[in-house]
This record gives sequence, structure tokens and C-alpha cells, in this order.
Amino acid sequence: MATVSDDPAVSPSVEPAATFPTPPVARRPVPLLTGSARAATRPELLDVIEYRKSGLSVNWIIGCPLDCGYCVRHLFDNFELKSPHAIVREAQAAELLLNHPFFEPHVTPIQLLNRATDPMLPAVKPHTYEMLRLLDERGLTNHVLLISRWRVEPGDCTILNSFTNLKLTLLVTHSGIDDPRIEPVDSNIAATSLRTAFEHAERYRVVLYWRPIVPGVNDTDRHIDEALTLSRSAHATVFTGLFYKQQIRDYYRDHGLPEPYTAEARRKIFPESVERRILTAASGQTGGSPLFRKTSCAVAYAHQLADYNGHYGIRELCDICPKGQVRRCARAWHKPDPASVAAMVGGLGGRMVRVDDRGVVCEGLDEQHRYLLQHSLGYQVHDAAKPHRRNSHGRADIGWPSPPPTLPEGDTPTPAQTASASQETPGER
Repeated sequence: MATVSDDPAVSPSVEPAATFPTPPVARRPVPLLTGSARAATRPELLDVIEYRKSGLSVNWIIGCPLDCGYCVRHLFDNFELKSPHAIVREAQAAELLLNHPFFEPHVTPIQLLNRATDPMLPAVKPHTYEMLRLLDERGLTNHVLLISRWRVEPGDCTILNSFTNLKLTLLVTHSGIDDPRIEPVDSNIAATSLRTAFEHAERYRVVLYWRPIVPGVNDTDRHIDEALTLSRSAHATVFTGLFYKQQIRDYYRDHGLPEPYTAEARRKIFPESVERRILTAASGQTGGSPLFRKTSCAVAYAHQLADYNGHYGIRELCDICPKGQVRRCARAWHKPDPASVAAMVGGLGGRMVRVDDRGVVCEGLDEQHRYLLQHSLGYQVHDAAKPHRRNSHGRADIGWPSPPPTLPEGDTPTPAQTASASQETPGER
């Protein structure tokens, strides 16, 4: 099993190269989505490539039988498609990615099948492996993220270890939700998959994706203790809340599920009190993997790299990060030249408002163009019309104190924060 060193000069521990089997080709590939079924599918779901915060998302297969009540498939009117279907085949999907105007070899993070299916479903995973093979054989070293809550067997780990170029991360979603009306899939499946994947990890990394954490559903002391114990079987752990959009709220109401919140929100809802309880519990435990608020922070740490989303500018996010990782991100983080940024933003059709110590603020760019800039610069890029609040970056205001205004240009970390980033802690990972 690979280990993670906090010394940036040390490469991830890897066993000597072995001969691994060629990823299997699906004997019975998932059927193509055709005819009336394709015509009834929302156009955005037929768009194979979408830029999201954690990278260019490649979704050439849709349909999932797992029936998680909070699934984002509700947003695409796709929840009733239980059987996976392909929009295109792997070779075409790979070409769409590699020829996408926003794709940069060795730079742009990639996510596979994270929108409308699970990449480790029995019918789907041969297609997942084929896509990984196509990308790995190109010699690409981009981050590639797989997010799954389904079964991972030792044979799967052998295949995942066979990819030698990609920075591959398996994020295993585990919530501990006990109510089968909300989450029919037994969380023990994900827990077992996490342990198996971590035990066999050599060339890939494993992240515990602890989500969604919902007050009154899976935030008891027992749930928290179980998740923290499970975090010992991961290179890093991300903890976060619930996307509660109107379509998901409608599903809860239509199925008589207890509503966790009284309003929808654009961003994930994760109340301050729940975060505080988790961090307090984590401070009293030893041996678990580090907790991170942001997915890219956990992925970067697992690979001993700086965060590719430039979250170091949002300094309050870093107060729980291992100090060595904070230093690693600090070394890689550079405030970009405002004139160059203004030209980049203008070239994409927007207007730069300012560049401050927290990020670039602009107008007139959609999410996909902002994420392109963010990954190109390694620096946060925000929409002036949708400000992030201090201490609740990327989260809904629900469950947090009345938000103060965003910090002005030139804001710098406090002396206490600066001192904290330079200190070592016992058992640092």
C-alpha cells in the first residue's frame, strides 16, 4: 500500500513496476441511447464534456440504479433512467475531451462519469477502465478523479494500479445514512470498498468522500465517530454537506421524506455547528487521515502536490490542513498580474473587476470559463454577482451567522494565521 509523506521532496511510495492485466473490454457494452429515449433526454445531459470546479467532466454514460434520494440526476430529469446507456463510445468521448478548447494536457483536471451514473457499477466499470487506458496511453499526467459508492474488489485495484501516467484518485462516497428511503445503498458497501482500495493502492490514491452530512440524519456522535475511524483507510478525507436544489426538495416532498432544510440553496448546505462538532471530534482522535473542506485540496494532498484550485488564497480554509501541505501550497501560489488577467478575462468575453489576495473577481463569465481561468492560473476566480463569504467559502448561507461583506482588495492573513502556517505539529501528515 502506498504511503503519503509530508516532505515535498519525497515522491509517492510505489512498488517496483509489475505486469498488470490489460483493462477488460466490455463483453456486453452498455447500449447506446437512441431514438425516443435520446430525444427525451435533456440537451445538457447529452453534452459529454462539461467544465466543473474539479475539472473537465466527461460523462459519456448516463443512467444509474442506486436511487440515492439527493442525487444530482434530479436536476436533469434523469432519475428514472435506471439502466446505464452510452451517449457515445469511449474512443469518441476521449477525442471530445482531448480536442476540447479548454483541455490542456498535463494541467486540466479530469473527472469521469460523475454526473449521471457510478463509474464502478458492474456494467459501467469496463467502460471506465477503457477510458482510463485511452488517456494513460497518451502519456497524459493530468489528475483524473473517479467518484463511486459501489463495490471495489481487489481485481479492480489491480487494474487501477496499471495506469502509470495519470494522477488517478478514487474518491469513495460514504455517508452513513441509515434511512433507506433517502439512501437505499448500504453504506457498508462503500466502507468495504474504501478499505479494499486503500489496502491495495500503489499507483493511485484513495480519498474518503464523507458526504452528504445532514443535520438530524447522519450527524450523531456515532456517525461522526464511525466516519473518523473509517478515515484511517484513506490518504485524505473530504467532508461536506448537501446540495438541496428545488428538484431534490420536490423529490423529498413527493416521497414523504423528512425535509432537512426549509429552503433550497445554490451552494451546498453545511451548517457551521455541524462542522464545529466534526472538527472537535477529529481533534480528539489519532490515526485518521487529514480532513479537508475542499475536494481538490484532498486530492492534491494525497498526491503530494499543491492544490490546483488555488484555495490557499482563501486562507481560512487552510486552518485544518497539515502544515506541510500549507507550505507546499504557499510555494506554488502566486498572485497573477492584473493586466494579464484582464486580458485573459476580456478574451473570454468577461470583465475583470479586481485581483486581490483571495482571488480574481470578474463579471460576465459563466462557470466553465471561470474554471478554465482558475486551473490555468492556479488561483481562485469568482463571479462578482455570486460572492463567497468569509469562513463559509463555497457554502450556502443557511446555518451560518449573518455573512459579513467579502474582504477588500489587499486583505492579508492575520499574524496568527501566518504563524500557524509556519509551525509543525506532532504527528503531522
